[in-house]
Formats: sequence, C-alpha cells, structure tokens
Amino acid sequence: MAGKRLTGEALAAAVAERTGHAFSDRALLERALTHASARDDAGFDYERLEFLGDRVLGLVVADMLFAAFPDAPEGELSVRLNALVNAETLAEIGEEIGLAELVQAGREIRSLAGRKRVNLRADAMEALIAALYLDGGLEAARRFVLARWTARSRAAGAARRDPKTALQEWAHQAAGSAPAYAVEAREGPDHDPLFTVSVRVGGFPPGRGTGRSKREAEQAAATQVLVDQNVWTAQGEDA
Repeated sequence: MAGKRLTGEALAAAVAERTGHAFSDRALLERALTHASARDDAGFDYERLEFLGDRVLGLVVADMLFAAFPDAPEGELSVRLNALVNAETLAEIGEEIGLAELVQAGREIRSLAGRKRVNLRADAMEALIAALYLDGGLEAARRFVLARWTARSRAAGAARRDPKTALQEWAHQAAGSAPAYAVEAREGPDHDPLFTVSVRVGGFPPGRGTGRSKREAEQAAATQVLVDQNVWTAQGEDA
C-alpha cells in the first residue's frame, strides 16, 4: 500500500488513468481508498463500500456472462461467475492497475503478505467499484468492469471449478480419501514469499505447485494432479 498519500487532483488523475472515470466527488474517492487502519478523524474508510462494490461487480459480471454464453446452463454460469469475482481475481486486477499504490493504510497493514494481502487488495478493488457506481452510475462501473474482466471471462479454464474443490471430489471417487497437502518450501522475504506445496491422493503420483500464498500453491498443485490424471486438459477444459 502507498506510503505517501495522494489527495485531491493528483489522486483523481491517478484513478482516472487507471479506470477511465473522472471522479467529481473527491471525498468519496478518498474514502474508497482509505483502509480502516488509516481512517481520519471523521472515521471514513472503505469498509461499507466493499459491501456495495461486491454486489455491483456481481451484477455486471453476471449480466456479461448471461449475454456472452447464451447456451450455458445455470451451473456453468455460476462457476464462471465465482471464478471472476473471487479474491484472487480481484487482487490480480488490482495489481494490474497499480491500485495498491493509491490506497492509504497503516504500516502494519502495508507489510501484510500471502492470503491477507490478497484479501486486502480484493477489498480495495470492491470499494473502488462501489465508488465508481456512486459517482458515475452503473454505466461507469460497467465500463471499468468490462474493460478488465471480459478477457478473463473468455480465457481457457474460465469455466473450471475451483481446483481444490474439483480435486477433492475426484479424490473421493478415485481413491476414497481426501487430498493431503504439505508445504515443502517457503522462500523469499516475509513481504513477498514463494510457497511450494505438494498434494497426494491415495497411491497416485503427487502434484506440486508454487505460489505467492499457500492457497495459490495448493491450487497449482491440485491443478497438476487433475491434468496428470486426465480429469482436466492442459488447455483448461474438463476432460
């Protein structure tokens, strides 16, 4: 998260560059980019905005998927939606637009790593989407979401279930037991770790994966087993 806070015109210009929307309500924008650890005397932070942003994002993505995949059943649409609005996707898009550089947070929050950092960045993205909606209406939020989410919605593997969930279901059928995950290594500094995780299912060859969080590495390891056992294809579709 940012150490030196941008405010006023400088903040509005930075956000406009990243979102394509010029905010008229600067106080709303600053609130949307203030974590509770750095709230001002008025008590403003983005916690309430997260709630609204989550719903706005869900509506826009659901509408996008409904139009883009007219033959997809409800179950497939739900899988696609869940993958597009989860914390990992929100955090990735936040990274792409440099959102963390604009968020004001306390020092202890800026140093978070792993899953906590993913959640923090996802929350900030939801708050920004809410601010776009409140300042510019649904169309302003829609433009931003479509610009950043459309390509992901059509990417290989977008219709996949969560890999750990899919592996657990397959493991019970194929081996009668649950997958067993183990952290094999943790490298790098505390603020930017790299985890290596293995997963075993009965007597099948183990899968291994790496990631910036333990969960990300577990997902990668689960994906490897699913691909190796021809449950999923390497191109991103169920076999």
